[in-house]
Amino acid sequence: MSKSLIAKVLEKFLRSTKMKYMDSKEEGLNYIENPPKTKVPKRPFKSKDMDGCEVFTFGDENAENIILYVHGGAYILEINFFQLLHCRKLAKKLNAYVIAPVYPLAPLNTANQTYDPLTPLYEKLSSRKNLILMGDSAGGGFIYSFCQYIKGIGLPQPHRIISYSPWVDVSMSNTPYPSEKDATLGDVGLREFGKSWAGEWDSQDYRVSPLFGDNTGLPDTLIFIGGDELFYDDIKKYAEKLKNDGVDARLSVGEEMFHIYPVFPIAESNQVVNEIQEYLNE
Repeated sequence: MSKSLIAKVLEKFLRSTKMKYMDSKEEGLNYIENPPKTKVPKRPFKSKDMDGCEVFTFGDENAENIILYVHGGAYILEINFFQLLHCRKLAKKLNAYVIAPVYPLAPLNTANQTYDPLTPLYEKLSSRKNLILMGDSAGGGFIYSFCQYIKGIGLPQPHRIISYSPWVDVSMSNTPYPSEKDATLGDVGLREFGKSWAGEWDSQDYRVSPLFGDNTGLPDTLIFIGGDELFYDDIKKYAEKLKNDGVDARLSVGEEMFHIYPVFPIAESNQVVNEIQEYLNE
């Protein structure tokens, strides 16, 4: 199926507004040393405190499915309007109660500080029957690291994992990357942000880069990826590793599509949600 007109227009806009720090080490380091103030969207959305963690919630608490959605943004950007709208769509279309946490970000925080609020939040939700972990980009990578991590602390795995364009190697070791092809991402800047977020951990520690971890025992997973995105090869590599570790991992490729395309209000996103619905009904 050919790319929709709105998707083409959106991709052109994203490319025209691509941040300079993605393709410039100097700009990336400047961002880390002088981070701008970031704001969490409020209107028309409302957040609340859940066991010490700020979260946005969507749908009925007693819905059939419960989704813990970890947003992306290179570990430096707060959840945005499009991600929140998408969470609302997921709640409506999937008969789900969706919880989207606001978590500590780089460069003011590091990965170990992100685990601190999300672990007790997950523990509280872990007794639910149909708990699904979802995430896009950095958040997508985090949920795989998180599932590797909770094996060691005795928490149960979620029912399933669903991700959009997960960032599975923050060290960006699989060079060269086609940064000129990607509408929003660049490996030069991401490498610096990955180091900042990893903090005292090595950037190839499984807790920040699930590509280097042990996936045995992880639940079934569905991964969506854009055919024209920076992470394409890394994600394909990780999907194969998941399978080799005994995980039922499915990879759905949006041909000619861009990074985290399911998050945006385009026809292709509706197709993705329909595919997720079918997946959950199996």
